Amino acid sequence: MKKFALLLVMALLVPLQACAADAKWEEGTHYTVLDEPATDKPVITEFFSFWCPHCYQFESLVKDIKSKMSKDTQFNKIHVNFMGFTSTEIQDDATRAMMIARAIKQEDALNGAIFDYIHKQRASVTGLEDLRNIFVVNGVDKAEFDKMATSFGVNNMLKKNNKELDQFRQYVRGVPNFIVNGRYQAQFTSDMSKDDIVDLIVWLSNKD
Repeated sequence: MKKFALLLVMALLVPLQACAADAKWEEGTHYTVLDEPATDKPVITEFFSFWCPHCYQFESLVKDIKSKMSKDTQFNKIHVNFMGFTSTEIQDDATRAMMIARAIKQEDALNGAIFDYIHKQRASVTGLEDLRNIFVVNGVDKAEFDKMATSFGVNNMLKKNNKELDQFRQYVRGVPNFIVNGRYQAQFTSDMSKDDIVDLIVWLSNKD
């Protein structure tokens, strides 16, 4: 009987918690509804730049988002090439490097190495050779990097990244920027904590 009562209380609390979350996040203040079709499955898309200091700081939040999002939610990382820190070509080289890291299933570690190179070491990326050196220092074989850099698969992944960037370019004027389920763009207010940002993005991923 006690077990039944506990289950009943828990069942009643679930919709109350959902209502509390709905009341916390307001359209127009914490998110914008885009004039775009929703994705079939939950997708959190982060638009970012390796050169952006705020994106560098957001990496810990991205880790928290991934740990809290549902198992059926996809996390999609899109590297932009329109930042004023360096040329479009060098930014595309960084995207290519990220795709190599993705292809060899070391994306998180090697993204971190690129971020550290730029923001911790204060070093300049002048092209693909610098990015290759970062990968080699972090255990990637030089020959494998060169082979992957010109491969059909990595070329297609780079094109897909930039195609998705073009698709949402009218909404993405700065980074970090999160578009969730292809339809909701997160808006961060000055009074939001890091936990609030994570909770908002996860909440949006559960929204139809």
